[in-house]
Amino acid sequence: MKEKTILLVEDNPDDVELTLLAFRKNDISSKVVVANDGVEALDYLFGSGIHAGRDMNDLPAVVLLDLKLPKIDGMEVLARMREEEITRVIPVVVLTSSSEERDMMESYELGANSYIRKPVDFNRFTEAVKLIGLYWLHWNEPPPLARKGEN
Repeated sequence: MKEKTILLVEDNPDDVELTLLAFRKNDISSKVVVANDGVEALDYLFGSGIHAGRDMNDLPAVVLLDLKLPKIDGMEVLARMREEEITRVIPVVVLTSSSEERDMMESYELGANSYIRKPVDFNRFTEAVKLIGLYWLHWNEPPPLARKGEN
């Protein structure tokens, strides 16, 4: 079986490092691609810009998406993902510090699969990342289109 890819869309270097550390601590050994803004995330997903020519059969098993991003915000990334057939069914977990009810509602309305507020405490954050990894990478059965690149 092909190694699953996680797309982590996060502009805060500290949160990126904490997330990667939590993956390592929980033995989540999937390939993690980090996009530091919305443009980079869309470039990766659609094989354009700095990611032109990448293997488009290697779609992420899950996207961990922050909302407050430079250039293009997380809501726009999510909306564009849901507009295109190739990315429409990729699970998206909004992983954000926003506790705004309107952000949560808009995320779900745009097709987010889950909305998680980033715990401030490192141990709780590590546990949240562990559960995200277990669920989306091991327990969840993706639709056939999303399995296209798996062997």
